[in-house]
Amino acid sequence: MSSSYSTPKRNVLLPSALPYVNNVPHLGNLIGCVLSADVFARYGRLRGWNLLYICGTDEYGTATENKAREEGLTPQEICDKYHAIHADIYQWFQIDFDFFGRTTTKQQTEIAQDIFWRLHERGFLLEDTVEQLRCESCQRFLADRFVEGECPHCRYPEARGDQCDKCGRLINAVELRNPQCKVCKETPVICSSKHLFLNLPKLEDELEQWLDKSTSSGDWTLNARHITRSWIRDGLKPRCITRDLQWGTPVPHEDYKEKVFYVWFDAPIGYLSITANYTDQWEKWWKNPQQVELYNFMAKDNVPFHSVVFPCSLLGAQDNYTLVNHLIATEYLNYEDTKFSKSRGVGVFGDMAKDTGIPSDVWRFYLLYLRPEGQDSAFSWSDMALKNNSELLNNLGNFINRAGMFVSKFFDGCVPEMLLNEDDKRLIAQVRWELKQYIQLLDKVRIRDALKCILNISRHGNQYMQLNEPWKKIKGGDGDRQRAGTVTGVSVNVACLLSAVLEPYMPSVSHTIRQQLQAPHTCVSAMLQNTGTFICTLPAGHRIGAVSPLFQKLENEQIEVLRKRFGGQQVCKRHLSIINQGSPAETMKMCFPERAKQLTALVAEQGNKLRGLKAQKADKSVIDDEVEKLLQLKKQLSLAEGKNPEPAAQKGKKK
Repeated sequence: MSSSYSTPKRNVLLPSALPYVNNVPHLGNLIGCVLSADVFARYGRLRGWNLLYICGTDEYGTATENKAREEGLTPQEICDKYHAIHADIYQWFQIDFDFFGRTTTKQQTEIAQDIFWRLHERGFLLEDTVEQLRCESCQRFLADRFVEGECPHCRYPEARGDQCDKCGRLINAVELRNPQCKVCKETPVICSSKHLFLNLPKLEDELEQWLDKSTSSGDWTLNARHITRSWIRDGLKPRCITRDLQWGTPVPHEDYKEKVFYVWFDAPIGYLSITANYTDQWEKWWKNPQQVELYNFMAKDNVPFHSVVFPCSLLGAQDNYTLVNHLIATEYLNYEDTKFSKSRGVGVFGDMAKDTGIPSDVWRFYLLYLRPEGQDSAFSWSDMALKNNSELLNNLGNFINRAGMFVSKFFDGCVPEMLLNEDDKRLIAQVRWELKQYIQLLDKVRIRDALKCILNISRHGNQYMQLNEPWKKIKGGDGDRQRAGTVTGVSVNVACLLSAVLEPYMPSVSHTIRQQLQAPHTCVSAMLQNTGTFICTLPAGHRIGAVSPLFQKLENEQIEVLRKRFGGQQVCKRHLSIINQGSPAETMKMCFPERAKQLTALVAEQGNKLRGLKAQKADKSVIDDEVEKLLQLKKQLSLAEGKNPEPAAQKGKKK
């Protein structure tokens, strides 16, 4: 991988939206940014592009200060701690960055301050005294993300101090109705402070010219186009770029030396500084718009900052910066029928996924399968099990495993000779069509739809094998055995193709397939660089390796345990109506998943004790007492899991 641009090749610069350092990313964060970008980066490398994929933690701002206070650490210690957590999570999910950096660096300060001075010198900054919210209880001005209230436009009750998540419109925090400090829940007061603003109206004409060109020639998702146009339509206003905080990039102006840059001015500059930390040739990527294509991946709430505010900062700096050509934004991924919430224990967060026992490739597959491309989607445990068992196990895994097993079992591990007839040519035509579709879709960053092409290829393969029945023909005469050999040889070559197209989505599975088939190292890139040509990479006589199943079934019991584990700590009201004894306080204590975990262990322990007493032929009265204890534990466990305890108790009495 080259760290500088390459003239003969397509140069693709791929930054993924920077995750905020003090939050552990949940599944929605992963699919919206780093996982989607990783699929495209892996695909681009297979296509032979000169591609640079960078990301890093966004580390400045009030949220870091507050997290540091909560944990009794300095802001830098918080950043160090959570940067490592993020890096571990992305490594487990096999996110293959060229470099994963951070914004608390010398390069960040230098580049951000340079852009600031260029904007200042060219007259694109304004000075104004503004009213802002201050929490007297916390003794601080409130950053936008630390004030919440009712949106003045759509009346959404949980609008943030900078933007409403429901209507998407910009908000100044003082415009919120019934504002509340998110830290202490007190009502803040309005105070005055002098700040610097980016003069967006002065840059509007230049921005519109650039947007017309970028959106007409590049791949912008519909939501990115719509959100950007709605901002322009509403009219741009000067945007404050300074804040009354300590933890941030210092403003290098004498009159503002007590202030730092606002996160949405500062954070996108992190793309440049992270690249500069990776290579001293960073300007060949970031100041080279004629030879570099910039793809940005993010969730839709980040769009206006990347399509309006950040481009205006770079346009105003007048330093030939590379601007975004393709803005790829997802909708939101929800969890079951609610939102992810770390505080309530709702949903799977990145550091929890590996403890489920489900391989990271299966997580990748399912998240990409339901990637929220055109509308919001929802993670569902039962649907995850269904897709794993039907698409991975019964479709994809079944075909690849059978193809390899037939080579091993019927042909001593060597790919047989292939004499193609019309059935074979029909399958090859179907596979070629799906492969071309796959390439066209991924070229346009249609990640979810391209995944369906992979599943269609294996579906065609399964139908082809079912139609031709090589397991029967191998028992027939010479002609039938020849036919079995052709079907097996074609099938194992389709399996090899599947290893190639799976690599961006399920890299470990892709590698395992190639290992099992002893496929040549070049087989992956060969088919993707030849404009979708299905090549026979395993010719007659090629010896494959040992073949074994690629996927495991997800059982209902396993899924139910996981659903309850990540279902949150909120108390189900219906529990109160089915409890016959115990105080409400005791009942509420039972409704937490941690309590359910403890009770599960106690039930198992009590069951073992009871079996031991029965084996020792203990006195009936002793056994009866221990049975009653077991029933009570099971009743408590049912309550903790949100079930009616009576059926569990009746079941116990029958034993």
